[in-house]
Formats: sequence, structure tokens, C-alpha cells
Amino acid sequence: MPDTQVIREHKHLRVFGGRLHDANLWHLNRHSVSGAVAVGLFAAYVPVPFEMVIAAFCAICFRVNLPIAVALVWISNPLTWVPMYGPAYLLGAWLLGTPSVSFGEMTIAVLMERLVPLWVGCLLFGVAFAALGYLTVQLFWRWKVGRDWTHRHAQRAKRKAKAGSDES
Repeated sequence: MPDTQVIREHKHLRVFGGRLHDANLWHLNRHSVSGAVAVGLFAAYVPVPFEMVIAAFCAICFRVNLPIAVALVWISNPLTWVPMYGPAYLLGAWLLGTPSVSFGEMTIAVLMERLVPLWVGCLLFGVAFAALGYLTVQLFWRWKVGRDWTHRHAQRAKRKAKAGSDES
């Protein structure tokens, strides 16, 4: 991790002021991780270069884990563009009532020629996957904490029972 003073004094990062030093940007807790998953998944569906900048800006604004939000953007890469953006384009074209190309004919060049349906579909997919990711992390985190608590409680009860039987 870079030195806090270096980050604080960096000319391009001064715009964020003290927000860049918020603990939620760097710690792992249920709120910061689930929010980071939502931000990262949404930014991954924004069909522009430099989605990481969008994810980082949103992570800072929403006070969620910055490294996770930025890392999740990498699910959008040259190998996944057509499988991610293709269905989004088809949804956007269907919603707008515009003619679309078949999935087999789809390439990045074809998608770039049809930006409005692509953006509409990507916006909807981004919101849907962000909400799904947020809820999934929230539910999994609660389940895991509950399971761990139950396990610890059972272990304590076993130790207490064993200590009670040893005294007899």
C-alpha cells in the first residue's frame, strides 16, 4: 500500500480530499464488500474503456471497498465482451424496437455501430447484476456469520459439558 501522506498530497487525488482515507475503502465488512460487488458489476457493464476509473470513482463516492470494486471490472475483457454485451444489446434492441443482428453475427465492431441499444441493454444488465451481486453477498455474509456463530456456540457447549463431566 502506498504511504498515506503520498496519497494525501498527490495532485490528481486531492479532489477526493479526506474521502480517500475512509476505512470502508480498504477494510472488509459486509457493507463495503457487498457495495463493492455492486459497483464493480455495474461498472463492468459500462461499455467504455477505463471502466476501472468509473468503478474507483463510484467506490469512493459510495464508500465501499475500492480494490474489490476495481478488480471486479476485469470480468469485462476482450474474451467476455461479446458474451456480456451481446445479450445486453439484444435486450436493448428489443426494448427499443430496433432491428438486431443475430448472436452468431455479433462482433465488437457490429456492437459499436449500434450504440443506443447497446447502452440501454448494458444499463439494465448493469443495474440487475449490481443488485443481484449486492443481495448475494449480503445473504452469503449473513449465512456465514450465522453458521460460524452456531458452530462456536456448539463448541462452547461441548467444552462446557466435557468440563462438567470431568468434575464429577
